[in-house]
Amino acid sequence: MNPESTAPAYGRLGMLIDGRWIYDAEGSSDVVNPATGQTIARLPHASDSEIAEAVASSQRAFESWKDRSPLERSHILRRFADLARKHAEEIAGNMTLDQGKPLGEAIGEVRFAADHADWHAEEARRTYGRIIPSRDPRVQQMVVREPVGVCVAFTPWNFPFSQALRKVVAALASGCTIILKGPGESPSSTVAIGRLLQEAGLPDGCLNIVWGDPAHLSETLLAAPEVRKLSFTGSVEVGKHLASLAGKYMKRSTMELGGHAPVIVFDDADIEAAADALARQKVRNAGQVCISPTRFYVQAKEHDRFLARFTEKIASTKVGDGFQEGVQMGPLCHSRRLAAMEDFVQDAREQGAKIVTGGERVGNAGFFYAPTVVAGGTDELRLMKAEPFGPIAVVTPFGNFDEVIRRANSLPFGLASYVFTGSSNRAHHAAQALAAGMVSINHFGLALPETPFGGINDSGYGSEGGSETLDGYLNTKFVTRFDQIPQ
Repeated sequence: MNPESTAPAYGRLGMLIDGRWIYDAEGSSDVVNPATGQTIARLPHASDSEIAEAVASSQRAFESWKDRSPLERSHILRRFADLARKHAEEIAGNMTLDQGKPLGEAIGEVRFAADHADWHAEEARRTYGRIIPSRDPRVQQMVVREPVGVCVAFTPWNFPFSQALRKVVAALASGCTIILKGPGESPSSTVAIGRLLQEAGLPDGCLNIVWGDPAHLSETLLAAPEVRKLSFTGSVEVGKHLASLAGKYMKRSTMELGGHAPVIVFDDADIEAAADALARQKVRNAGQVCISPTRFYVQAKEHDRFLARFTEKIASTKVGDGFQEGVQMGPLCHSRRLAAMEDFVQDAREQGAKIVTGGERVGNAGFFYAPTVVAGGTDELRLMKAEPFGPIAVVTPFGNFDEVIRRANSLPFGLASYVFTGSSNRAHHAAQALAAGMVSINHFGLALPETPFGGINDSGYGSEGGSETLDGYLNTKFVTRFDQIPQ
């Protein structure tokens, strides 16, 4: 099948400021199709005056949006969720063009993200306070929760629709307004969110979308006194820099940063089922997933059997343009990821590890890299220390429980971790011992709207899911009242 024959026309890109779409700007950047390496659009960048206008617009909108009833905010988010599902194929087609993931994956991302909007639409109606019994019967004590104000969000290119949507709907549900800087590499999803929220009835200024140099935008927006909250998803390095800026200006923040997820496969697990499930998960979005399984520790007795089955499944992955029928893995999002994969593989070879399958670029056009399995190395491999964020898995044997927990916990990351075992006792103790914000046992049960999503240590703090999400967007106010001034 000719992939070009099934690709849609790419949508128009712009900035959204105070309800107006702005398409022309003095500065701009290229948007590239990672399957071909060809430029498909230009993305306009905001001027300093437009950034300032976005901040002022967000503050004006906040003064009224915070007083809208939770029920009204809920209705808007529900309409938005319905519109997202209605336009899922159109949004996904543009996402495949600028991000690269297979069309089916992109459609799934949009539909699943809509569930987050629905969930927050309901949770917005449950931002309860409480009454605290007083020591003095003449005194009333209560706790109320109020929106923090104008928020800023910076979102990544790997899940351009769902990551942006999570932050936007949490802010809006809480009564906050938000300025969104989406990913310049895959911007169409951010634009789609803006258009659909307008159609759903969101008042002007509640969501502003700006583009431009990330460093300049972050410095400018976080310095603005109107901005009270930052939410960021991205690398540890950038996250630490933004956290320091937020701290400088006393802005609260939520950080969902990188991971390097360990996978522990005990010898009592269903080895074939574990290998098959992990292979599918590893090539999802070409491995460009913060919770992607990356460090595979397999108990020595079953190591070789697992490696053979896992390699077979990885090697059979169909790689190609996301519009082609049957494609299971698309290209990496940009050329920098290709160079990173090559560096990881070169280091593994130099340290004596074996490239069991893959380990090379696919084709001469676009940013395709073969799904890769590395084995036979030590914990000194770069792959064992640094997150590959690509379709590379490193498999190594372990002896006993204490050893594998020590190795799994040896890095400063702490986002996701996975355990496969047939023993309830092992599952329980592994869940207790692993230093991670999320532990998934015998399946991949993470990232649901109603469950917490976040890490510890260098992987960040705060949650992008569950009722914990709204805690990041709400201030706590304590009110105590005596009906008359005590004498």
